[in-house]
Amino acid sequence: MKKTARNIILFDDNEVRKHLMPFTYTRPTALLRVGITTIAEKWQSMLGEATYSYLTVRYLKKKFPLHVRRSINLMVAGHVIPTPELAEQVLALQPGEALMVGEELIAFYGSAHDYDSRHYTHVLYPTSIPLIVKHLYDIFEFNGAVLTQDFERLTTGRESQPISPTNTVIGDPTRVFIEEGAYVEGAMLNTSEGPIYIGPNVEVMEGACIRGGFAACHDAKVRIGAKVYGATTLGPHCKIGGEVENSVFIGYSNKAHEGFLGDAVIGEWCNIGGGTTASNLKNDYGEIKLWNYASKRFERTGLQFCGLFMGDHSKIGVNGMINTATVLGVGVNIHGAGFPRNFVASFQEGSAAAGFKNVPLETFYTIAERVMARRNIVLTDIDRDIYKAIYNISDRYK
Repeated sequence: MKKTARNIILFDDNEVRKHLMPFTYTRPTALLRVGITTIAEKWQSMLGEATYSYLTVRYLKKKFPLHVRRSINLMVAGHVIPTPELAEQVLALQPGEALMVGEELIAFYGSAHDYDSRHYTHVLYPTSIPLIVKHLYDIFEFNGAVLTQDFERLTTGRESQPISPTNTVIGDPTRVFIEEGAYVEGAMLNTSEGPIYIGPNVEVMEGACIRGGFAACHDAKVRIGAKVYGATTLGPHCKIGGEVENSVFIGYSNKAHEGFLGDAVIGEWCNIGGGTTASNLKNDYGEIKLWNYASKRFERTGLQFCGLFMGDHSKIGVNGMINTATVLGVGVNIHGAGFPRNFVASFQEGSAAAGFKNVPLETFYTIAERVMARRNIVLTDIDRDIYKAIYNISDRYK
């Protein structure tokens, strides 16, 4: 008799999800990108064949449906970065057992009722403490270490496409992995501080200088003369130019021209205009405070370097100036001169000089349709319902 595949549910911790807004406005926590792949893709790679689904907020469930079995499910925290050792412990859980770090649930194997009531017959603890994404800045803070782990997982036992002799490699050339269909010519690739992963159909144009760790997922582009410092990740179909350092692009977003971006996280369908610079260091070199959606206030980070956090479908016009540690919600459109405030709520448009106003939802839909059509992707009715829900929710943060 064929063994039934596990039913694995990647769940959102509701409090953590609030801390990770604006990115978790539009996706389950497990679909955040840290390193090369999303957290969900890491769990799927390590836990193996199963039925996977998401336990998230109600308005996201049509796009990310939940599949629950009456008998038993494996519940896994979507904000925890797995390692092979952690995944092995999760797979070894027996019915009723939970894996926890302190009071925080990492995984539970049992019925939906016992999960909801937090009824565990036995609590176990991981052999080593995993990386747990709890704050916006954890995404870029963890990116270097996780990118290296992903590089090993994705490339071990496989052979890279040849590195063209037009490129200059500094460091160990075996730490450069080029997937089939990628184009890398006339670039400088430095692996001294981390590996460099070039995904399928990626284009790295001549004159680009890349210092690892670096990852470009499928169909991304690094434009002529770009200066890229680790640890930086480009999600699918992203395009970068100018100077980028220690930043994560989740996918389908562009910073194609000159300007600086550092210690930043950029959502999907964003565009940063030519000449825009986003500060990542205060003039007094002091500790940075960052807007927190959960507490609805600016909170201390303990960081000296912290840049831009840009929710999905947000835009910054040419020659934009962005303050240190700025958070932009979903569907924000910034243009004109001057530094906008450090937090701009979702669906706002304007500038520091002229002020901001609400963007009508239909106007947002029209722009989103145009942007997505360039990648042959349709804004669906389900997408519209999601943005409508965010539009209504986000009023409380304006």
